[in-house]
Amino acid sequence: MAAGSRMDTKVPDRLNVDAFELRLADIADVALSQLQALSMSVGWPHRSQDWQHLLDVGHGFVAVDEIGRVSGSTMWFPHGENFATFGMLITAPRLQTNGTAEWLVKRMLEECHQERLRLNATRAARRMCATLGFLPQQTVFQCQGEILCVPQAGDIRSGLELRRLERSDLDVVVALDEPAFGTLRYQHLVRLFESSICYGLYDGSNLMAYSMRRRFGRGHVVGPVVAYCEEDAVSVVHPHVVAHVGSFLRLDTHFDAGRFASFIQQSGMSVFDTVTTMVSSKTASYGGLNAGSPIVFALASQSFG
Repeated sequence: MAAGSRMDTKVPDRLNVDAFELRLADIADVALSQLQALSMSVGWPHRSQDWQHLLDVGHGFVAVDEIGRVSGSTMWFPHGENFATFGMLITAPRLQTNGTAEWLVKRMLEECHQERLRLNATRAARRMCATLGFLPQQTVFQCQGEILCVPQAGDIRSGLELRRLERSDLDVVVALDEPAFGTLRYQHLVRLFESSICYGLYDGSNLMAYSMRRRFGRGHVVGPVVAYCEEDAVSVVHPHVVAHVGSFLRLDTHFDAGRFASFIQQSGMSVFDTVTTMVSSKTASYGGLNAGSPIVFALASQSFG
């Protein structure tokens, strides 16, 4: 989707909605408490710390009404060359049918200046994103719940070693991740690494799979997870499940069948909701489509991809 084709005229900085006017403001200038209140208004579990992580690595706008209430948000997150993911599209319940979301997205597209965009659209946003030229690709299954048991993970493949990852492993994590994610996301992986417990599956000096787990929302989230095959993906997720028996865990994945999905769902993380991965063009797709390429088995988040 070429930049010039996204819109014919400049998007206005103000929007009249019913009897009041909204104005755009930089999301970085808004108090965390206001952003958390906005996400809570639509049932999203983001803590103030989760919002801070988003602000540390992304950019965005909020819609503010005449008395200073934050009534909507949108963010984008640059990754690699000319690529960004897009998320945190929220509008307060009273504004969800009168054009506020589309106004925010159009303003984001005008400002973002990235040709390759990927997003995960809720049911409410999917049609609107399609009218703006985004193409649906895959379903994301939001799996979450209290870990009730630890399913059998099976033996680690012969010759492989599973171990906790250290800061010195980051370069090989980035190298494995890039062909799976579809672009280099070094800065994001650094930030995630700093706040996560990470496991890797090594074949000698070659990293075959990795996983991360961090605090998020109601408990912890596992992701990203990248591996060459389902068995290895299960192997690097298994220790996170073991560590959280009796507590809440979440994992977002494109897989709803097979060995990996079965392991996740048998542990107690059932499908809670779905969103749709959409792209501005096929060049913004995930990698891992060719035989022998690593695959993203779990997203870092719906906003980060």
